[in-house]
Amino acid sequence: METLLLKIGYAIVLIGTFIIRYPHEKRNRSNTIRVDKKHTLEKILLGLVFLGMMIIPLIYIFTSWLSFADYVLPNSLHILGLLLIIPTLWLFYRSHKDLGTNWSVSLEIKDGHQIVETGVYKYVRHPMYTAIWLWCFVQILLLNNYIAGLSGLLCFGLLYLLRVKKEESMMLQEFGQEYEDYMKRTRRIIPFVL
Repeated sequence: METLLLKIGYAIVLIGTFIIRYPHEKRNRSNTIRVDKKHTLEKILLGLVFLGMMIIPLIYIFTSWLSFADYVLPNSLHILGLLLIIPTLWLFYRSHKDLGTNWSVSLEIKDGHQIVETGVYKYVRHPMYTAIWLWCFVQILLLNNYIAGLSGLLCFGLLYLLRVKKEESMMLQEFGQEYEDYMKRTRRIIPFVL
């Protein structure tokens, strides 16, 4: 499949996620943070995710600097990558919309914070992470390069592994039994599975 089409597909994901997230970031700037667990490691991990899912792919899209690490995939996997753009952006949008003012880019609890158990959160505790995992697979399938394709998976995977338990621990400390009951009714990433 034409490399330019695949790069455009990935650019759509980048632009789409920015358009989805920007109004939430803007709105939530004025929220008062009551609990802030954003430490140095958290900031480094967020920076790595930005590097692996935005900066390195943009370098690959607009330059030939990484072409030495290109690989070839069958067209069927390229088509799958293009098709996955739709559920990725939909779930990214839905998880932000359903969270509303409870959303934060890092480990924070704000005034008025609540457990959201409706919409996609009825089935999965971390649908935004599910959307980002999908985004990582789109990146692998559309940016056929060992560096640009895998950088998102590696960087986000590290953030996820080091963050999700801390996030759930923070929520348990804040909401106690209510969050524990919610955990029993839902799965972390994939409904009814994981």
